[in-house]
Amino acid sequence: MLAPVAVGRRGPDARSDLRVELELRDSGGIALELKSKVDFMYGEANRKLVADELAALGVEHARITIEDSGALPFVIMARVETAVRRALTARPDAKGQKREARAFLPEAGPSFAKPSARDRWRRSRLYLPGNEPKFMLNARIHQPDAVILDLEDSVPPGEKDAALILVRNALRTVDFGDCERMVRINQLPYGMDELEPLILAGANVILLPKCESDDEVESVDKHISGTLLKYHLKQDVFLMPIIETCEGMFKARKIARASKRIVALTYGLEDYIADLSGIKTPAGYESLWARSQVANAAHAAGVQAIDTVFGEVDDMAGLAASCRFAKELGFEGKGCIHPRQVPVVNTAFTPSAQEIERAQRVVLAFREAQARGRGVVAVGSKMIDAPVVKRALKTIDLAVACGCLPADWDKPAGKGA
Repeated sequence: MLAPVAVGRRGPDARSDLRVELELRDSGGIALELKSKVDFMYGEANRKLVADELAALGVEHARITIEDSGALPFVIMARVETAVRRALTARPDAKGQKREARAFLPEAGPSFAKPSARDRWRRSRLYLPGNEPKFMLNARIHQPDAVILDLEDSVPPGEKDAALILVRNALRTVDFGDCERMVRINQLPYGMDELEPLILAGANVILLPKCESDDEVESVDKHISGTLLKYHLKQDVFLMPIIETCEGMFKARKIARASKRIVALTYGLEDYIADLSGIKTPAGYESLWARSQVANAAHAAGVQAIDTVFGEVDDMAGLAASCRFAKELGFEGKGCIHPRQVPVVNTAFTPSAQEIERAQRVVLAFREAQARGRGVVAVGSKMIDAPVVKRALKTIDLAVACGCLPADWDKPAGKGA
C-alpha cells in the first residue's frame, strides 16, 4: 500500500490554510477526519465540500485527514484537488498509465474574468507567493495597481503543482478589487503548461520570467491565441516579459516588439547581476546600462517601462530614491515585494501638483500658439515645442487617471461638457 500524500500547511504559520493527507484505497468508501479551528461554525459545510469534491474528482475509496487553520473554500478545494492528483500520479492504473483527476472549480466570484486595459496605470505591482493563500485574501486593501500571483521563484520546486491550482482558484474567487490580476509563470518550457488554466481562470497579464528571445514571446502568444480559440473566449490576455540575463538585455528591443499582447517590459535585477558576475552597489552603477536598455526598448515599442523591485523592505527612504531615479530613466512603475512599499511607489509615480500645474501651462500655451500659427512658444524662460508638449500631455493623462485632475480640466469654469 502506498504511503499517504500530503499537501498544504499546518502549525502556527498556517493561517488561512490547511494540511491534507490522502490515501487512496480499493474499498471502504470515504473515511474523513477533519480537525478545524472553526469546526463549530463551518465544520459541517467543509465536510460536505470535501465529500462533494472527492465525488466530482472520481474518488470513491480513500482515507483523508485534514487539519484546518481557517481556510476558505477555494483553498480547501485547491489542497484536496492537489492531494488527489498527486495520489493518482503515484498510483497508475492496471495498464501502468498515469491517471489524472478532473478539475473541480469553485464558484466564480466578483472579480472573475474582470477585464483590464492595455493603457491602464501600472505604477505598483505587488508580488504574492502563489502557495500562500493568507497573502492573497486582503491584497487589494493595500491599493497596488496590480497583484502578481507568483508561481516562480517564491514557490519551492516541489510545490509548483499545488501553487498552480491554488492560484487558479484564487483568480476565480478572490476579490482583488480594482487591481489588475497578473501571474508570473515558471520559465519556459515548464511554464507553457500553466497557461491554459490561468487563462480560463481570467488572468489579465502573464509575466514571462528570464525571457531571452522574441521566439519565446511568440510561442507564448501563439499558445494563448490557441487557448482562446479552443474555448471560444474573447478576453484580452496581455504579456509582460521579464529580462533577467545578459543575453536578454541585448535582445530587449526585439522582445518588446515580439507580440501585440505585450503591454509592459521589465527586468529582474538579482538574476541579471548574477549572470553578469557583477557586484550590486547602492548607487546601481552595475545595472545602469541594463535599466536604460529596458526603458529604451519599451518606449521604442510603445509599451510601458516598469522598474524592478527594491529588496530592502524596511528602507523607505532608499525605496523613494530608487523610484525617483527610475522615473528619471523613463520608467513608469515599480515592483513591490511588501505591502508597505506600495504607497511609496504609488506616490513616486503619480504626478505631483507642481508637475501637473506646469503640464497644464505648457499645453494651454502651446494650443494658443497653434491658434496663432506658431510652432514654438515660451513658458517662462523655456521654449516649448512638440516633444515637450507630448510629455506634458502624458502627465495630464496620468493626473486624470488617478483623479488628481478632472477630465474637463481645460474647460472654462461653469461650462458644461
